[in-house]
Amino acid sequence: MPMPIDKEILKKVELIRIMTRQRVTSVFAGEFESAFKGEGLEFEEVREYQPGDEIRTIDWNVTARTGYPHIKRYREEREQSIYFLVDVSPSGEFGSGGRTRSELAAEIVSVLSFSASNNNDRTGLLLFSDKPELFIPPGKGMTHTMHMVREMLTHKPEGHRTSVSAALDYLGQVAHRRSIVFILSDFYDPGFHRQLSISARRHEIVCLYLYDPAEKSLPDGGLVSFTDSETGRSTLLDTSSRRVRTEYERRFYERLDMLRSTFSRYGCDFLDIDISEEYIRSLSEFFIRREKRR
Repeated sequence: MPMPIDKEILKKVELIRIMTRQRVTSVFAGEFESAFKGEGLEFEEVREYQPGDEIRTIDWNVTARTGYPHIKRYREEREQSIYFLVDVSPSGEFGSGGRTRSELAAEIVSVLSFSASNNNDRTGLLLFSDKPELFIPPGKGMTHTMHMVREMLTHKPEGHRTSVSAALDYLGQVAHRRSIVFILSDFYDPGFHRQLSISARRHEIVCLYLYDPAEKSLPDGGLVSFTDSETGRSTLLDTSSRRVRTEYERRFYERLDMLRSTFSRYGCDFLDIDISEEYIRSLSEFFIRREKRR
């Protein structure tokens, strides 16, 4: 028997549903479609050659059999499968402001999934920690999108670490056609490069690095103890020291550059998003840049 869903969760789901409709309609009109057009061609029919048809489309086998020139016609393969690989390790519950990393991930998945449905594409969800934890096969429509959002908000992770590699390995078992893959994580996993290189040859991969502003810079607050939510290790920092604060920020940007370089090496798109800021503009600008590259 399924467990009842907490009323606060239901309120969040409904709020996300309303926000999604507003934002997709007002901001993403046409941008998602332009950024993620289907690139394949699907066979449609063979018909007799007509003046103006391209010679290279002639089907020589049918032409030889009938004695009349025939051509093959194709149409753009519009429907695509889009997968969201969402990191649900304990660090996702961190948030120094009004929302956590996992709550922002649910909003982003909702916006992108609804945009995909408007584009006649199907979306699926994989929640992962140090192992795959929940998979929802691709589907369409607002009901399907809200089902994914509910699972994201109510899921209790079993694992305590992050393994992007395990998520990509599972994706290889369920995604048999070339697909678009969004990975939403903080990417605190040093061992995913090999699997990323394999997956990037099969799929279009977009990596969304979600970070809290407290991971970028420290306030001047004296001695502060920090505990890693995944390893349990604690570190005591003197945040009143300018040198400590500067080094902390330097390491953040060093890691950001490392992630950007890694994903670029394997041909993956990369976007970093501060969970305390409005993410819609960042996504919209990303879609526009992607369309121009294409």
